Amino acid sequence: MSTILEAIKNRSSKRAYLPKEISKDIQEKILNAAAMTPSGANMQPWITYAISNKDVLKSIGDAIISKMQSGVEKDQFIQYYPVNWVAPYKKRRVETGSGLYKLMEVDRKDIDTRTKMWHDNFRWFGAQTVFFVFTDKANIDGSQGALLDCGAYMQSIMLAAQEYGVDSCPQGSTTEFGKVVAQVLDIPDNLALLYSVVLGYEDKDAKINSYQPKRVELKENVIFI
Repeated sequence: MSTILEAIKNRSSKRAYLPKEISKDIQEKILNAAAMTPSGANMQPWITYAISNKDVLKSIGDAIISKMQSGVEKDQFIQYYPVNWVAPYKKRRVETGSGLYKLMEVDRKDIDTRTKMWHDNFRWFGAQTVFFVFTDKANIDGSQGALLDCGAYMQSIMLAAQEYGVDSCPQGSTTEFGKVVAQVLDIPDNLALLYSVVLGYEDKDAKINSYQPKRVELKENVIFI
């Protein structure tokens, strides 16, 4: 059994999975653990659609890719990424992306391969289960606390998954097409998609799964007083 620190340090986002299902029992154990995440006023603002139906996942992916191919860059409930990237965050973003393409030996001008790699997000990297996390729109109407709480919930999901030998990848990519996801799932009008988490068993032979972006030193973002 891994310690909490080991789970935090050893977890990394996987982008290639085996076609192996996660049992409903394991999914429930992960979600029951994540449900213990603290939240302001004990709101528990997360509403999770745990989807393992291949046809449904394919329909969501098809709809997002179709939207992208039609020229639409975003169809979202919330703005995930900064509107204006500034230093040092822009540099970190560029280094992370270029590092991944370098590992996979994908040239900067190879648009076809880069596009396919981006579409892989919406093929769920071959995983059989995706958790889509929503919140009530009223929770984020003029306030952001629920977003912080749901972010903590996402971390709890991924760390709990580690306990059961399940790998994961959080997805801001689906945030950008949250309204498409909502339409395919025909969710209630009061809900907004915040993000998704891909869950499954990593393909250990896949080169892409060896990628781990560098973390900055503590002195770059911690101030001790």
